[in-house]
Amino acid sequence: MGAELLYLIKGGLFVSLLLAASVIDIRKRIIPNTVCLLIAATGLILFEPVRLAGCLSALPLLLAALLWGGMGGGDIKLAASSGIVLGFTGSMAAIAVGLAAMLLFCAGYAAAWKLRRRECQKSFPLAPFLSIGYIAVYFMNTGGIDLWVF
Repeated sequence: MGAELLYLIKGGLFVSLLLAASVIDIRKRIIPNTVCLLIAATGLILFEPVRLAGCLSALPLLLAALLWGGMGGGDIKLAASSGIVLGFTGSMAAIAVGLAAMLLFCAGYAAAWKLRRRECQKSFPLAPFLSIGYIAVYFMNTGGIDLWVF
């Protein structure tokens, strides 16, 4: 099997699992451990040992959860398992993109509700926004923009 086909299979599995995690997080506000384990297993396709450092990208989320709360353990496990797929640098970039997407969404959501003069929802599931970042960075990496330096 050629490397291109393996990248395609890996990308398809990664995107499918991230979408599953997002839908489950939206509906139930949990991210199942099995989804995180399957994402980590996806990282074993065309595995490079340096990508194990990607697990460390979950540390800022863990620290934020410990200091300020409001974030579930599933989001942290999702970040760690996706880090195996993207590596440390790629995963940190993806988290930044995902959090920026969430910030933009929340700002627009709050503005819309303020115009309606109603109280808006205060919490949102994080997995859909992190998934946006992970998918974007995965395809930027396979498209030639190399974020796998470390």
